[in-house]
Amino acid sequence: MITTAIRVARVGSAAELAAAVLMLAGFPAIMVAALVPSVPAFAAATAVTYLADHYLHRQGSYLINRLSKVRAGLSIRFLIRQLLLILLLARLDLSDSLVFYGATACFIAFYGLQAPHGALVTLIRNRRRMPVATRNVDLASRIRIPNAPPQGLLNRSAEKMLHLDLAAVVGILVSAALDSATAGFIGIAVTLGLGTLYVLALMPYVRGKKIPPTAEKVLAAVDGWLSEYKPETVLYFSGSKDSTYQVNMWLETMEQLDSRPLIILRERVILQNLAPTTVPVICVPGGVHLMNMDLSTVRVALYAANVGKNIHLLRVPTMKHVFIGHGDSDKLASVNPFSKVYDEVWTAGRAGRDRYAIADVGVRDDDIVEVGRPQLAPIRSGDGGVPEGRVPTVLYAPTWEGWDGNPGNTSLMLAGENIVKKLLKADPPVRVLYKPHPFTGTVLAKAGAAHRKITALIEKAAAERAADARFTAETAAQEQARADLARIEARLAVLAGNGGEKGDEAEATRDGVADVEKHEEIARLRGEWNEAYWRSFPVWEHRVITGAEPRLYDCFNVSDAMVSDISSVVSDFIASGKPYAVTDSAELGVEEFKRQNTAVRAATILSNSAAELGGLLDAVRDPAKDPLAEDRGELKRYLLGPDEPTSIEQFNTAVANLAIKAEARNVGQESRAAGAGESEAELAEAMPVQRGSGPSGEADGVGA
Repeated sequence: MITTAIRVARVGSAAELAAAVLMLAGFPAIMVAALVPSVPAFAAATAVTYLADHYLHRQGSYLINRLSKVRAGLSIRFLIRQLLLILLLARLDLSDSLVFYGATACFIAFYGLQAPHGALVTLIRNRRRMPVATRNVDLASRIRIPNAPPQGLLNRSAEKMLHLDLAAVVGILVSAALDSATAGFIGIAVTLGLGTLYVLALMPYVRGKKIPPTAEKVLAAVDGWLSEYKPETVLYFSGSKDSTYQVNMWLETMEQLDSRPLIILRERVILQNLAPTTVPVICVPGGVHLMNMDLSTVRVALYAANVGKNIHLLRVPTMKHVFIGHGDSDKLASVNPFSKVYDEVWTAGRAGRDRYAIADVGVRDDDIVEVGRPQLAPIRSGDGGVPEGRVPTVLYAPTWEGWDGNPGNTSLMLAGENIVKKLLKADPPVRVLYKPHPFTGTVLAKAGAAHRKITALIEKAAAERAADARFTAETAAQEQARADLARIEARLAVLAGNGGEKGDEAEATRDGVADVEKHEEIARLRGEWNEAYWRSFPVWEHRVITGAEPRLYDCFNVSDAMVSDISSVVSDFIASGKPYAVTDSAELGVEEFKRQNTAVRAATILSNSAAELGGLLDAVRDPAKDPLAEDRGELKRYLLGPDEPTSIEQFNTAVANLAIKAEARNVGQESRAAGAGESEAELAEAMPVQRGSGPSGEADGVGA
């Protein structure tokens, strides 16, 4: 019941739900206490609403946003409390007292301070919002960007300002209880004094040297940097916060380009969630600003998503435009008819080319280039078997239930328990790694319950195996690994601390130049952390992995096989060449399941009973009993292209070839323009000069 209430109220936890209930019930309680009247009851109910309201704001509760939509926003809630306090004083027969008049005047004056406070905060934020935001672009040497105001002044400013009424409310309640005006006027003085000081503290940031440069100066500085840097290849991206992963997956590839890279983003929220990179990044929310930007040296533009804002760069004829997408799958998005607006479409392998041919959406085969998947480089290929004496590792990586809650989206609810039980009871034994999708259980409570049950099964089996005399641990080596983990994590914390959050967007733009050495050290340390993590526990120990680290690809590399569902996880795991199984949770049947999903054509297909799991385990233990090995190799080449040359080499070659085409086009245009100019000049010389007529209307040189 509580789970249902949490979902209906769209809150994140039982504590958040309780706070919402207390806050909503608190206001009627305050009114009743004012009418009774009862000072202790009023004080208690008021305290509850203050605390609950503050907690919900700190949690970023969805309910707070909904209250604003129905005209019960933050300011209204504070005003209601204050009006009810005035009502309490009247009901206590204090309407003719000084504290009553003082309270009325205080709250009027206090709300009078809200206007300049809100205006100053808005003005400061607007002036510090630059037309572009950047990372790894040196603007500090070109324009002066002042430090941001202290975060204490601007962060949650409205909530902080309104809470200053607490001193007056407490003082007035004490006066009402003691029948003495002293405490009330002290509280009133504190509230109005602090409110005035807050307004005065903001004023220096709207004048003088604390104001950032104008939009024209910022854009000129960016153009100056562009003319000096001379970018050649651009990754262009527009989308929502939830789509940031689509650009993040290309960052490492951009860092490895042979040409000078640049990333152009269109939404500030994407920049805020962008993963660390050494590539220069420019976020240009305004379409006009982008179209006026000097991108004359760019020859290749890469697009990771089909969105409307792509037109702002697609209109530039001096560069060639390429759709690279954000994954390889059989989804309809992979053959979007919009793709025909690009000069080329790059796919991982032959499968992508065939999808467009079958879909017949207007993308010509000549415009498709196979470049592999550079993102899959960290995935190591299987070595053809499990070393003797080592317990094989099977990764269970189910996807989540999806926004539509279709039970066929994930194996968790219908097959998950069967899969895990069979793996845990396998003889000879195997090790189970369980890494669920981070969204598991966010739509269906049943999926969350299945996840918890599977977790409990694995943890119980891990404890039993640890007590089994057949399994021994190298205690000294594991203690050393755990010590290495602690050392690495401490160093990573220091590096992260040194690169803390900037004051605001303008300050982050000014100071957001990556330290390449630090970036490389973090990458190296993460690799060392991963290696130490797997050494920190026995190679036979079952494990539930739910955090961001170790990453999915790291789990691929230590596993000998995988069980999953239809998702990009399967397509990526194929790069390893290792055996894998996919669950037909929707019960389409093996042939239809394979027909609809190219990525499962070399998989062991599992029913919801997981009865077919033995075939996968046989293939893991003995390569000779792996009938799908050859099929996996063919499917890997079909989906992802050949192993040689490497994908990043193919990608760089494709960029270079297209840059040559763009340059050839531009030279041709210049030649034609020059030729047209010469022709016009020759034509002008060949034409006889027509003399103008004089004032009399007769031609010059002709007269009586």
